[in-house]
Amino acid sequence: MAGAMGHRLAELIAEHEVPGAALAYLHRGEVHEFAAGTLNKDTGVEATPDSLFQIGSVTKVWTATLLMRQVERGRLTLDTPVAEVLPEFRVADPEVTKAVTVRHLLSHTSGIDGDLFLDTGRGDDCVEKYVEACADLAQNHPLGATQSYCNSGFTIAGRILEKLEGKRWDDVLREQIVEPLGLTHTWTLPEDVLRFRAAMGHMDGGTAPVWGLMRSAGPAGLICARPADVVAFARAHLEGGLLDDPRALWEPQIDIPNPYALGKQWGLGWILDEWDGHQVISHGGNTIGQHAMLWAVPDTGTIVCVTANGGHSGAFTRAVATELFAELDGLTVPARLGPPATPVQVEVDGYAGVYERAGFRTTLTVRDGDLWMYGEATGALAALQEPMEMKFIPVDEVTFVGRQDGDPEWMSAVFYRLADGSPYIHVGARATPKIS
Repeated sequence: MAGAMGHRLAELIAEHEVPGAALAYLHRGEVHEFAAGTLNKDTGVEATPDSLFQIGSVTKVWTATLLMRQVERGRLTLDTPVAEVLPEFRVADPEVTKAVTVRHLLSHTSGIDGDLFLDTGRGDDCVEKYVEACADLAQNHPLGATQSYCNSGFTIAGRILEKLEGKRWDDVLREQIVEPLGLTHTWTLPEDVLRFRAAMGHMDGGTAPVWGLMRSAGPAGLICARPADVVAFARAHLEGGLLDDPRALWEPQIDIPNPYALGKQWGLGWILDEWDGHQVISHGGNTIGQHAMLWAVPDTGTIVCVTANGGHSGAFTRAVATELFAELDGLTVPARLGPPATPVQVEVDGYAGVYERAGFRTTLTVRDGDLWMYGEATGALAALQEPMEMKFIPVDEVTFVGRQDGDPEWMSAVFYRLADGSPYIHVGARATPKIS
């Protein structure tokens, strides 16, 4: 498999219209690295195994690891209120301000409306300034009531690290993970990334209008790395080297209401799933035209990291994983949920309406008995995301799938209610309340 993978990677990027990609995997103690395509369509620079790609939200597992190190050192507990470490911390709900804990942040159960992308400057105080700006953030759902992906929570977590260590998040990351593991191709700031071959994101067939996210997003998604470095980080979770008990991060914290997208449960940082009876820990990341995926199977020791810089990158990384894990471990990667073979009739009128959270508004309408979704980004990144429209096809009474024209992957949506009866839709790991 190792010898053929380089050729196969090139075939898969062509099939999925991905400009360039890099792959590293660990199997039976040996790391294999491959790359194909170009880092930037405008320059034609080829992708190599040591090229740096933006790994986006895979960064969250690194931040969670750093906080667990603080827990193991006795400097706080998972159930320490954020306000105990950050007395200046505020969100819109005063009760949440007092009660939200480190565990809530790391498991995406805080309910803080989490897609605030705010440029607070390039200074070393950018994370501190971001947390100050969270004072106006409303609740997406009541504290601990469900799971909803929260970028803001991980920037807040990064500020906790800065306060405890008296250093920038970037420096804590470097001193406690990057240097101890000997990672030579892992960086957070563009002036460092520029010293290496670095991928440029691509959108709508051309290069992205900007290279990366604002610096305040650091603890939630700003690491740039070659896949082999990401594999080495995950290997330390399986074999030791960063935490006394890395398995504590794999303990299920909450079931994901929509288990068809990323996994069945969330741990602390890690997404948790099961393939053919084997536990799988994973995380993905998306930035501006770049995508990364990391999977690890603890009982076989196999780890795979794939990075890509455009095209149908989600379908591409899934295709790579499907072939690799079948060959290496005999595991079947579950296929994306699609429409049922026999159409299902569901009364959809009750689902129509507007669902909204920070950064995204979803409008559902009924046309000729079918449910249609129109989604539009709001806020700082709205100009970088085209609105999406698709028909939702029922799988059962509460589960629907849809996809845009030209997209090979189906997107799943689950409708559900909280304990208090509030209606929600769960799409893309996020819970969105119905507001009208």
